[in-house]
Amino acid sequence: MNNSKIEKKLAAEKAVTFLKDGMVVGLGTGNTAEFAINAIGERVKQGLQIQGIPTSESSHKLAESLGIPLTDFSNNIAIDITIDGADEFDPYLRLIKGGGGALLREKIVASATSKNIVIVDASKKVERLGKFLLPVEIIPFAKDLIMDNLAENGLSPKVRMNNKTPFITDEKNLILDLNIYNQRNLEYLEKRLKSIPGIVETGLFLSTTSMVIMGEGKEVKIFD
Repeated sequence: MNNSKIEKKLAAEKAVTFLKDGMVVGLGTGNTAEFAINAIGERVKQGLQIQGIPTSESSHKLAESLGIPLTDFSNNIAIDITIDGADEFDPYLRLIKGGGGALLREKIVASATSKNIVIVDASKKVERLGKFLLPVEIIPFAKDLIMDNLAENGLSPKVRMNNKTPFITDEKNLILDLNIYNQRNLEYLEKRLKSIPGIVETGLFLSTTSMVIMGEGKEVKIFD
C-alpha cells in the first residue's frame, strides 16, 4: 500500500471511531470514502448498530455488500455523522469535492448532517482552493448555453469524459470541470454559478465541514 493509501486508511479508521449505536451515517463516495465504508463494515460485523445513507450508487453497492444496513430520506430526514473525502481543503475547512462525480448527492447529504467529517491524505491540504478543477453538475439540455456563459467569464469549462464518452452522473446529468484558481471570492462565485439556469450544483463545499481528519505519514491530524 502506497503512502497516500496508508494516510487515507488512517484517516478513515479514526473517523469511524466517532460512530455510536443508533446513528444514521452518511456514506461518502470515492476511494478515500471507500476506506471508511470498509471500516464501518468491520464495525457492523462486530456489533455496531447504525444505518447508512449512501451518496452514490457505487457506495450503495459497496455498503450493501458489507452488510451495512441502509436507509433513505423517506425514513430519516436527519443524519448524525457523514464521513466523506475531499479533493482539496483550505485553512478555513472549505472544500472542493466532486472528483468522483457524486457532488450533488454529497451536498444533499452534507446539508442534512449534524457533523460532517472529511477524511483526506496530506496531498489534499492547500493554502488556496483551485488547483483541482471545480466540478459543476449540469442539465445536459443546457450544456452549450452554460459552457458559453462560463467561457465568457474566464472559467475554461471542460466536459468531463469517461473514456471517449461524456461522464454521466447518478442523476443522469453532465459534469463540467472549471478553472477557478484566479477566483478570490468563492462565496460570490458559488452564488453566481448557482444563478445560471441549468447548473444543478457545484463542488464548492464552503460551510458544511465540521472536522477534517488528515493522514500524514503514520500520523493523524485533526482540523476543526
